[in-house]
Amino acid sequence: MTRPPLTKDTRLCISLAGRPSNIGTRFHNHLYEVLGLDFIYKAFTTTDIVAAIGGVRALGIRGCSVSMPFKEDVLHLVDHVEASAQAIESVNTIVNDDGRLTASNTDYLAVQQLIGEHGLDPEDTVMIRGSGGMAKAVGAAFAGAGFRTGFVVARNPESGHALADRLGYTYVADVGTVTAPIIVNVTPIGMAGAPEQRELAFGAAAIAAADTVFDVVALPSETPLIKAARAAGAQVITGAQVIALQAAEQFERYTGVRPTPEQIAEASALSRA
Repeated sequence: MTRPPLTKDTRLCISLAGRPSNIGTRFHNHLYEVLGLDFIYKAFTTTDIVAAIGGVRALGIRGCSVSMPFKEDVLHLVDHVEASAQAIESVNTIVNDDGRLTASNTDYLAVQQLIGEHGLDPEDTVMIRGSGGMAKAVGAAFAGAGFRTGFVVARNPESGHALADRLGYTYVADVGTVTAPIIVNVTPIGMAGAPEQRELAFGAAAIAAADTVFDVVALPSETPLIKAARAAGAQVITGAQVIALQAAEQFERYTGVRPTPEQIAEASALSRA
């Protein structure tokens, strides 16, 4: 199946980011082609987020993916904020229904789905390394899924304490000797191109003590942490799974069509190639 030719009726979806990438563009446009949908997706940046969201509304742009640094700024520019975005006061998805803009956070939804799919037990303790925007989404997803005991590990004491207090978890400045059945990396450690790309977000003792190791870094999907966790026999959840699920949720909200798991996996792999 191929996407219909571009016409005046073709629906437009966009992304707004401080530093646009091709990941969303490749993911969505590939699936439009595979499913024969009359949509097109284009990445943008802006220095005027108020005007940009006004353009989404005025021009009938169907969907808008929102990345840093705009995730919080758009909260007050939409008509309705769903619980997923309210939980972390951060938006990554806007859907335009005839001029009415609805905001959600599909990162939060993807993490909650992965928690359920992997059978994680809310009675277990979770240790989250990181305190930035994505860490807020991950932490809120765990707390929302019933995880009451946890640690937030962060070098920045202000943001680390703030996130820990918000979740009802304990703040620690460094992993040290702390262990937990579930450990989650939400820092750039292990990310391709980062200064720490060859480093482990958690030491050998923490990995050995964990039943599940979750690394939100998507590029590469097999980070040093994920490789070490596999070698230790732990269950793993990868950043590639997060990015694929959150994009699939966006795709369905924009088009009304849910791709198959195989189509999602293929589009995700192509988007990260």
